[in-house]
Formats: sequence, C-alpha cells, structure tokens
Amino acid sequence: MPPFERTPVHSRAFKQRKSFATRKQEAAGIRTKFPNKIPVIIERYEKEQFLPPLDKTKFLVPHELTMTQFVTIIRNRMALLPSQAFYLLINNSGLASMSLTMAQVYKEHQDEDGFVYMTYASQEISARPRPGAVPDTRGSAAVPLVCRGACTGPWCSRSGPRPAPTG
Repeated sequence: MPPFERTPVHSRAFKQRKSFATRKQEAAGIRTKFPNKIPVIIERYEKEQFLPPLDKTKFLVPHELTMTQFVTIIRNRMALLPSQAFYLLINNSGLASMSLTMAQVYKEHQDEDGFVYMTYASQEISARPRPGAVPDTRGSAAVPLVCRGACTGPWCSRSGPRPAPTG
C-alpha cells in the first residue's frame, strides 16, 4: 500500500489551530447541547505513513460506546483491511482498555479544555507513561486489531480465556 500524504487541514494539531479558550468554550458548548456525548479529537500520528488521514478530526461519541466499538467505527471510516494494524493512543500517554466505555475514558482522560485527544498510528509509537500507570496489555489498543479471535496469545482481547490443554 502506498504511503499517504497528510492533508493541509491536518498539518497542524487541533491544539495548535485553536486557542485554549476557544477549545474550552467549544467543548463546553458541545457538552451542554449534547450531554450524552463525549467530544473526541482524533489525529493521525505526525510520522504516520501507511494509514489514511481521517476526513475529520472531531467526533461526538455516545457515553455507552465501548472503546472496541469506537475503534471499529474509526477502522471502518478509514476503510482498513483486517490485516492492517491500528493503534490508538489517548492523550499521547497510553492505550486504553478496549472494554472501557467512552464515559470512563472521558472521566479518566479528558483534557483541561474538555476534549479527549487520541492519536492513531499503524505501528506502536512511544508514549510518555502516566505517573503511577500500570501497563495494561490485555484488551488494549496496543494489540493490532486483526486477530478476529483466532490467535492464542494471552494478550488477545477477542479470544477470551483459554481452556487448559488436555492430555
């Protein structure tokens, strides 16, 4: 697959394009108008070469949606093949458990301006660890979402617990 060029709209990060006051006012307005939605900004990792840019960066996501469902929506928007790896960092600080609801993600990761910021990439990128964070590899977006439950690794979020081998 050929590398993708970044579109001019996405050449600067959302935080660089809008002032803090503007972002805070916008997030507050969204939360007032849509109290059951989470304002999420998703941007492509600046050095990403293989995943296509999204057609927009701002998403209003229902509270009850899980990270698994949200990642599926983003993968579909990018028309990714099942074989294409996809990682989603939250606030450039780590990977969320795929079983969390967006309300939980918002509670734990909302920025001071009221948005949740996510960055996507085709390969794992370095993130600064959160103070006191414990790595969560089971069911996290760190696992390329390509297994469809067929892998045997203990990290697989789709395959669940394995029965003990017999005999």
